[in-house]
Amino acid sequence: MMPTVPQRLRELRKEFKFTQAHVAKTLNISESAYGYYEQGRNEISISSVQVLAELYDVSVAYILGESNTRNAFSKDEKDIAKRLEAFREEIENSDGLAFDGEPMSEEAKESLTEAMEHIFRQTQRINKKYIPKKYRDTD
Repeated sequence: MMPTVPQRLRELRKEFKFTQAHVAKTLNISESAYGYYEQGRNEISISSVQVLAELYDVSVAYILGESNTRNAFSKDEKDIAKRLEAFREEIENSDGLAFDGEPMSEEAKESLTEAMEHIFRQTQRINKKYIPKKYRDTD
């Protein structure tokens, strides 16, 4: 059984001998907010997971419990991170971004970003199925 996100967060923090306060400062959130992540009381945002993946030098998939391989940023992960960053910049820099005639809140933008990450991952996974083996990159 794969570990849960809170278990992975706690495991990595203890492995690196970081305090919750240190990790919270890295994420620019309160110590109690980070503590809630480790307790599973709040869901962590994908942007925070990306920051922690860089901090711990592991993949996002490892933190999310989708993989037991700690590989830090495979080529696919780097591509997804670049696409997400470009998308995030696009929505932050666009004037008048709205949904159903109402300006989008920060929470709505974060939800949109998380949905796009899922789409990027699914599309990349599906596209890999159709690339002939001799042209596939091996990570």
